[in-house]
Parts: sequence; C-alpha cells; structure tokens
Amino acid sequence: MAASPLNVQPSFHARSNSLPSRQHPVASQIDENLNRLRASQSASTSSSIGDKLNCLQDLYDYVDMFLQLPLTQQDLAQEQQRKLVEQLLDESLVLLDVCGAAKDALQQTKECTQELQSILRRRRGVEGLANEVRKYLTSRKAARKAICKAIKNLKHMENKLTSSSFSKDGETGAVISTLKQVEAVTISVLESLLSFISGPEAESKTSRWSLVSKLMHQKRVMCEEEQKTKEIANAEAALRSFVKSGNMKNAENVQNELQNSEMCIQDLEEGLERFYRRLIKARVTVLNILNC
Repeated sequence: MAASPLNVQPSFHARSNSLPSRQHPVASQIDENLNRLRASQSASTSSSIGDKLNCLQDLYDYVDMFLQLPLTQQDLAQEQQRKLVEQLLDESLVLLDVCGAAKDALQQTKECTQELQSILRRRRGVEGLANEVRKYLTSRKAARKAICKAIKNLKHMENKLTSSSFSKDGETGAVISTLKQVEAVTISVLESLLSFISGPEAESKTSRWSLVSKLMHQKRVMCEEEQKTKEIANAEAALRSFVKSGNMKNAENVQNELQNSEMCIQDLEEGLERFYRRLIKARVTVLNILNC
C-alpha cells in the first residue's frame, strides 16, 4: 500500500520564532507530535495506522490548548484574518466528511464480516456461503467507491495547501501556519487510513491480477510481519480463495482471517471516533473565536 507523505512542507511554513506562543510548552508539544507523524510516513500496517490516529488525537488535544491561548485567539479574531480562518473552517468540514466516509466503510465491512463468521460457524458449506460472500464483495466495492471520492477530496485539499501562500511576517501568519501544518498531517494520516481500508485492489486499478494473485505476490516481497497486519485485505483474499476452491477444510483459516479483520476494524473504528470528536471540538473552538 502506497503511503501518503506525512512530511509535507508547504509554502506557508513560518519561522518558529515568529509564533507568539512558541515558548509556551503547548507549542513545543504541537511541534513534537507533528514531527512524530511526519517520521511515520512509510508505515502502513494496521498497528502503525492505529498509532498515527493516537498521535493525531494527542496533537489535537494540544491544538485545543493552543486555541485557548489569549494571543492565539486575539490573532485569529482579527478582521483581516477572517478569510483565512473561514477557509480553515471550510476545510475542517471536508475532513469531517472524510472521517464519516471512513467510518461508514469500516462499519459496513465489519457488519458483513460478522455475518460471514456467523454463517461459517453454522457450517452451511461453500454453497451457503457464496451469496454472503457476494454481499461482502459488493459492500467492499461500494466502500471503495466512497473512499475513492474521499481520497480525491483530500488530494484537492493537499494541492491547495501546497500552493498556499500568505505573509509570514507578524504573529498571525505564524498562528495560521501552525494550524495549516496540523491540517497537512491530518490529511496524510486520513489518506493512509483510507488506502488501508480500500486494500490492494484500489491501489492498482489498472492491474488485471485478481486480489488473491496480488496478495500472493505481496507475500513474496513483503516481510511476514507486515503482511500479517493487512487484516482486511487478507480476509477478502481468503474469502475469494475459499469460494473458488470449494474446500471446507479451509474454513478454519477463513474464520481466523475474518476474526482478525473484525478486531482490526474495531481498533480503527475506536481510534477514528476519538479523533473525530477532537476534530469537532477544534472546529467549534475556532467558530467561537470567529463569532466573539
């Protein structure tokens, strides 16, 4: 899975000493979490994405503290900065929509996974499972379509961030620069999450290989530990292989893969929900500053 770059250095990056609260511990914590996320750009396993979501939660906790600082609020409340602040608010809505798309995709996949596990436990055989597998694959196709749209929206935001420019002189430019850097790493983490949920099929639409063939190839070129943590893709591959072979001896392996996928989805859902709440909180804080 191609990981989105976390170390984006857009043109709005301001000098550290221009930030009014740069000596404040909160500013240092923001920088620390930004650097942690940028350093994790190549990681694309379920556990590493979970770590990114946790780090993103920590980052937004400090962003909320940063937004509570009097100097930050004074800067953002200035009339000449209103357009930039409103732009941040508009972009936060896009991020919330993207989170919603990711949550929906995870929920749909989890529900189908649970249903398949239930049928396997009842041992109806491959024929009885075929229809449910088709439902699962149809659900995954719909999820990929929604994810593709969400990724396009993130790419559009990313391009706008890269081309953005404003005065780096003075305090306000640096405040907004910090918030833009937070936005940039948020986009990258969400891109990584969406790509992970989509699986290999979404990463190479031009390929004529089946998902099973691609996964078999990946197993030859990827380390064993990383391959183990592609839980959603592994479950889908196991299902395709199971139905194709018609061999009930593989049912236990399929059950294990589905269980691993369900646990992975549960962890990602919880991490995404916690971040989602923090993103809403940050948006509300900025709205309050703007409306004071």
